[in-house]
Order: sequence, then C-alpha cells, then structure tokens
Amino acid sequence: MSIQEKQSRIIAEFTQSPHWEDRYKKIIQMGKNLPEMPAELKTDDNIVKGCQSQVWLHAKLNDQGKIILTGDSDALIVKGLVALLLDVYSEAAPSEVLQTPPDFLKALGFEGNLSPSRANGLHSMLKQIKMYATAFDYLLKTKK
Repeated sequence: MSIQEKQSRIIAEFTQSPHWEDRYKKIIQMGKNLPEMPAELKTDDNIVKGCQSQVWLHAKLNDQGKIILTGDSDALIVKGLVALLLDVYSEAAPSEVLQTPPDFLKALGFEGNLSPSRANGLHSMLKQIKMYATAFDYLLKTKK
C-alpha cells in the first residue's frame, strides 16, 4: 500500500469520528497497540529533538530497500502520534517518503486541535522521518 493510500485510509477512519474527544481516544488506542520498542533502541541517538515528552524513533532499511521504523514515547497521546506516523511511513521506499506530503495531518485538523507543544513534537517526528529517508535515499542512489 502506498503512503497516499495509507493517508486516505487514515483520513477515512478518523473522519468517522466527528468529535475531537473521539479522535483523541483513537490516537490513544493506537499508542496502546504500538509494539514495544526494544530497550536497546531507546538511546540518546534515537531521541527526537523538539518534543516536550520523550520520543524515540529508529529506522533501518530492509532487503527490499524499504524503511522500517520503530518508535515509542513516554506520553500516551504522543505515543499514539508516533504509531500514526509509523503506520503511514514504515515499509515505504525512502523516495516515496520524500515525495509524498503529509496531507493527512492537515486533513485531520491536527494543526488546529493539538496543543502547540504536541503539534511541534509531531512536526519534529515527521522531520526526523524525512531525515532518515533522505539519508537512506542517498545511500540507495550511491549503491547503484
């Protein structure tokens, strides 16, 4: 499934809940369902700068040249936002991550309904994912 298709699916899922309280519950549930991040990946190198709560993101390339993302947070709503981003961007090619704008964030109204600190943290996480994609894209291009 492409990033665009994943974004469309998420928009459809979240817009079924017109009230933000229900959307927060959905985000929290996504965080609760996020697989546990291995302790050895919760290092200073994987901490996302710009987040008020602690957020860890780790990325690696699989044999098919797709980014595999792992993440976690010590805050429940933020952990749900991590899960949301991993759902969209994990298992995508680095070039697709770089070429596909995060339209779903605006479509879902996150910019206006999250607290400023959470919105900044969300953008910091997205920036980190884009930086991983940039590095992996360069790596794949130089291997050819």
